[in-house]
Amino acid sequence: MRSNKISRLLLNLLDRHQRAFTPAKVVSLACMMLTPMAQAQQEKTLATVEVRDARDPMQVNEGYLGTQTRVGRTLQNPHDVPQALTTVTRQLMDEQQVGSLREALRNVSGLTFNAAEGGRAGDNMMLRGFYTFGDMYLDGIRDTAQYNRETFFLEQVDVLRGSASMLFGRGQAGGVINLVSKTPKRADALSFSASVGGDDYTEFTADLNKQLTGKWAARLNLMKRDEGSWRKNPSTGTEPEIDRGGAHLALGYGVGTDNEVVLSHLWVRNRDIPDYGFSFDTSTRRPNTNFPVKTFWGFAGNFDDSDVNITTLVWNLQLDDASSLRLSLRSADYERSYWARQPSATIAPGTNGLHANGTGGTGVTRAMDYETFTTQLDYTTRFRTGQMRHELIAGLEYLWEDSFRHALRNFGGTTNANPPIVYPFIISNTGTPVKFRGNSYAAFVQDTVEFIPDWKLTLGLRRDELKATYSSATSPRLRYGETSKRAALSWQPADTQHYYLAYSDSFSPTADLYQLTVVPLPPETSKVLELGSKWQLFEGDLALRVALYRATKYWERNTDLESTAAILTKKRRTDGLELEAAGRLTEYWELFAGLALMDAEILEVAQNYQGNPPTLVSANPGYKGQRARNTPPYTFNLWTTYKIGPWQLGGGVEAKGKRYGYNPAGTGPIPTLPGQTTFHPNTAPAYARWDAMLAYERKTWGLRLNVQNVFDKKYFDAIYDNGAFSVPGQARRFILTGELKF
Repeated sequence: MRSNKISRLLLNLLDRHQRAFTPAKVVSLACMMLTPMAQAQQEKTLATVEVRDARDPMQVNEGYLGTQTRVGRTLQNPHDVPQALTTVTRQLMDEQQVGSLREALRNVSGLTFNAAEGGRAGDNMMLRGFYTFGDMYLDGIRDTAQYNRETFFLEQVDVLRGSASMLFGRGQAGGVINLVSKTPKRADALSFSASVGGDDYTEFTADLNKQLTGKWAARLNLMKRDEGSWRKNPSTGTEPEIDRGGAHLALGYGVGTDNEVVLSHLWVRNRDIPDYGFSFDTSTRRPNTNFPVKTFWGFAGNFDDSDVNITTLVWNLQLDDASSLRLSLRSADYERSYWARQPSATIAPGTNGLHANGTGGTGVTRAMDYETFTTQLDYTTRFRTGQMRHELIAGLEYLWEDSFRHALRNFGGTTNANPPIVYPFIISNTGTPVKFRGNSYAAFVQDTVEFIPDWKLTLGLRRDELKATYSSATSPRLRYGETSKRAALSWQPADTQHYYLAYSDSFSPTADLYQLTVVPLPPETSKVLELGSKWQLFEGDLALRVALYRATKYWERNTDLESTAAILTKKRRTDGLELEAAGRLTEYWELFAGLALMDAEILEVAQNYQGNPPTLVSANPGYKGQRARNTPPYTFNLWTTYKIGPWQLGGGVEAKGKRYGYNPAGTGPIPTLPGQTTFHPNTAPAYARWDAMLAYERKTWGLRLNVQNVFDKKYFDAIYDNGAFSVPGQARRFILTGELKF
């Protein structure tokens, strides 16, 4: 990768870091903690008592209950956020032997997975029936690149549901997925884990934290994971493969004080053989039965290579007891290149990148390079006006983006006599690359005022301006501005209860994440209204929440980057109910569960310009009133554990209803079964996957056995939303993990 550029960036950031401390007074957290203890000694004379903190100093949130989040742009308890919020904690991920972000998000109700196609590869999820690829964040900073994210360096994953453009800028209606990385702590701690399992599964991780001096600390996280698959190409024996490694190094100054700076760098490397799944049968609209589900159409020459480098500087400055500043700077570079083979419903896999009969073309190829530079400044303060208490948040943002995308060059042909030959990152010498370069500016302010005791009103406004150039002959420039709003009314009659009514909206311009339309059409926007409540039981050990919402999206764009019909629907809606429980029922029994019921409907069909000269054409009106694609009527997840001495027994289930795959923008006939007229698109069947875990843990070491898909259920995990294929989920697999802690 660009080592010289990264080195220069690190030097520049370190230089800024040193200058940042000159005007600020550094106050030690230890001194702050000792002050009330000394006062207590003066007030009472008691026998000397040695106090030991039983909590792990390396964990922010112990157990399954999230107690800290910055997803609302300031550090707060999730219980106080007037919007539905799910936190997947480190302990939950460890117990489930989670490696990728996709696996971690199985714990989030109302979330489904899209299969990679049409250039939109990498982590691609639906939340509440809406896309989230434009709503991925790392430590509160936009991270919308197309790559497969890992969890080895994460403290937790926060999922804020509903529109969030007032907090984060452009985005969709489903919600924001924010990854929270581990930071240095004022402690010496080392942990190592090694795992082996079925399908050639191996993983090694390390988490090393060192307090260098009273002010400095460093933390290094490492990961190397390899996985085979239960699916194979019957002609060659080739399997889909995962070959991933990564490192996250964070250096902190003033850790735990009022003047804290953390400089970090994340490097992740993927060398996979991608799995593009299994075809549907047009006669049944279900996964086809012409081949066993274990059939894989790829071959050894396929690849999915990516290199991610993200350098971040975060400076937290406590100005006084009520006010603070947070400055975030980031430079990121995402390079990715892949060659994948699509499945066939009727033709067996071949040996050379083609189908067995020599057809199939080159397959899907892509090279991408996406670079960003981000600056964010957040100011928070508390104050009073008369008897009313205010919590004010204000901020400024700047984002620079440079995106390049093109097909790869085929050095061979498309026949058995001359099969395709493709290499990573060597782009095609024909065609025109797709380029996007943008500058985004934003300012926002939000005030939460307690206008009468126990009642709070939250009001927020944000203005975004985007100026960009785009490699489109019809629309080479994009100028866009939008004002986003957020409002919530909260009633908290007790510390353990929170009832709220919230409104939020979102927007997405037409070029940064999507195709441009032939003739400009309105940007994608959404509105979300949510009524919810949150409770804390058992002295705060167990959190319950319920949310009833309506999310409406207008002028929905197609995520398929090769699509000529950019508008999917003109208006569609999801009405939903969510229930969630997280925390500890007893000292030994923990629970994490969620249920989402979703009624997703197309209200107005798409309109797209077609032909030359362009003519506005509507989609088939038969799509009106149909359930939206990849939005099941229900999802359910449960994970629970019980401790008996050093033993821990756990297990759970992930269940999803049937999911549709089709293109609602089509002007031709709606999908049906042969000889029928009733709407019946390709359908991924409903499923329930059960997992189990048995662990034995001592103070300095532990063993854990995970059984994934205990009953070896054949299910389809992800669906290509246009309906061509779906991807089978994990077969039964045993994974044994050993851990050492010092």
